[in-house]
Amino acid sequence: MVVSAISLCTAIPMSSSSLDIAALFGEVGRPSQLLVRLVKRVAFWAAIVLPFLHLSLLVMGPNSRSALIAFIVLVLLNVVALYIGHPYARR
Repeated sequence: MVVSAISLCTAIPMSSSSLDIAALFGEVGRPSQLLVRLVKRVAFWAAIVLPFLHLSLLVMGPNSRSALIAFIVLVLLNVVALYIGHPYARR
């Protein structure tokens, strides 16, 4: 069944409220708020995943200076991710 564009346009009432994108897709907020939520989401999930990398370094043992530095950097990244991502799940 082929529906023409004219029949679709006449079937949809064209009022000013129907053209409001925010009403169609919900309140999305400013781009800066979206960026903050994205950073908090990534930090939240990074704080969950990073300890698994800690475990692999602990199992191998700090047999070199680079492994020890990598472990310290991962711990610091985990602390930062915990701090930034902590308020993510609270809504």
